[in-house]
Parts: sequence; structure tokens; C-alpha cells
Amino acid sequence: MDPLDRPVDVGALAVPGATLHYEVRGTGPLLLLLCGGNSDAAVFDGLAAVLAVDHRVVTVDPRGNSRSKLDGPPVDQSIEVHADDAYRLLERLSPGGAPVRVFGSCSGGLTALELTRRHPERIAALVVHEPPAFGLLPDAAERLAFIEGVYETYRREGIGAAMAAFSVLFGGRPAPELPEAHDNTAFFLAHMLRPSTGFVPDVAALAPLAGRIAVAGGRDSRMQAVHRPVEVLAERLGLGLLEFPGGHVGYAKWAEGFGGLLRGVLAGLPGGR
Repeated sequence: MDPLDRPVDVGALAVPGATLHYEVRGTGPLLLLLCGGNSDAAVFDGLAAVLAVDHRVVTVDPRGNSRSKLDGPPVDQSIEVHADDAYRLLERLSPGGAPVRVFGSCSGGLTALELTRRHPERIAALVVHEPPAFGLLPDAAERLAFIEGVYETYRREGIGAAMAAFSVLFGGRPAPELPEAHDNTAFFLAHMLRPSTGFVPDVAALAPLAGRIAVAGGRDSRMQAVHRPVEVLAERLGLGLLEFPGGHVGYAKWAEGFGGLLRGVLAGLPGGR
């Protein structure tokens, strides 16, 4: 069977202020994949199929993106609320309280870190991939002013101009075409960009949990500004920085290689064995 042809169970979970769309594949230890930015569960289709060989893989559209509809008008998002959403999803799918494995990328990595800080008893192993925690950088004020400028460009000139400005974080390259159920770029620029990049993980609270955390970046994004926060995060947690295939969203293009490495990293963490 082609991995992409594996059955997918689709569910909906009502949470305060929204209804989350989620998908479940495979059997085995539960592995929650958290995407970021303007992505949705579709960005993980290839990776989830690879990992579903020996995991029960859960993917989800973040609230406000694609099929996870808000109950009211669009509002600014917060990493704390997204972490609450992830916890409620775990309570739905793993109600016995058993620790689970988590992979979070981009703002999904920030969500995963906050989930781990709040509910360490639920996290067996965490791999966090290039979270945009610019507040950890020594030039945080400059970085966050840049983000504010992207937001103002969006308000004045629209999506195209804002994304062209935003591309500076990726070495000036345009954002890659990614699998997605719907285009969430406008919602991302209006309501997710500033709250996510302004979120600062509580490194002091996470430090005692570092033994169950792995920190990773993309091989092709090492020289890009979007990569810098993960270097600081790894240093602050006293961890080595792992290198994964591709760039900031390498899992979308290199699902087999990325998935194989991720499987090994998770299994290598004490809680993932």
C-alpha cells in the first residue's frame, strides 16, 4: 500500500472559541504533529504517512486556519491558547493521561514548548523545529520591529507586498508552495504573525525537562534569519542542535528522509523509548 493511501480518520473537537479539525493515521504510540504559520494539517500529509507505519499520528489545523473555524470574528491568536487546544486534543485522543510524543515546527514548535511547560506529565518526547522565538535573540527589539514592519506593510499594501518583505527571514526567497487545504496567508499576517514571533518560551521552566527535548533546524536554512532563534534555544537548554533535511519546512519536500530521522530522534529520547 502506498503510504499516502493509508486510511485517515477525521474528527472535530469543540474548544472554547473554535472547533478544531484533526486527522488520525496509523497505530502505535501517539505522535502529535503541530504545524505553524499559515499551514494546516495538509502540510504534514507526506510526513504523517511515513510515520503512521509505527505511530498513531495526529495532525490538526490550528484554530482560525482552514477547517478549524473560529466561533466568532477573526481575532489575534496566542501561543498559550494554541497550547490549550493541543492539550484538549490530547485529552480527547489519549484520555488515560499516558505521555505522548510531539513534533512542532515554526509556531507549532512554540505551541509544543508551551504545552510541555504546562503539562510535562503528558510529554514523553518532544522535537521542536525552528520555532520563531525572536525574543530570545540579543537583537530581539530589532527583529520584532521588522515583524511589525511586515504587519504594517500588509495593512497598507496587502498580502503580496507583505510576503515579499517577510521573505527576508528566508534569505529573500519567496515562500515555498506547500500542501494546504486553504490559503491562510491573510489570517496569518493579520492575526498570527506578531503574537507568535513575540512569544518567548520560558526556558528556565523548560530546562529541567531538557532530557526529553530535542532541538532541530533545517540543513538548508542554516544561514537564514529564521534559523537563529533555534540556535539560541538549543544553547540555553544545554542541548546540541540537530540538523534535518531541507529548510524551514523540509518535512513537506523530504518526507521520507525527514520522517526516518524524526523517528530515530524520538526513539532516542528517554521518554520515547
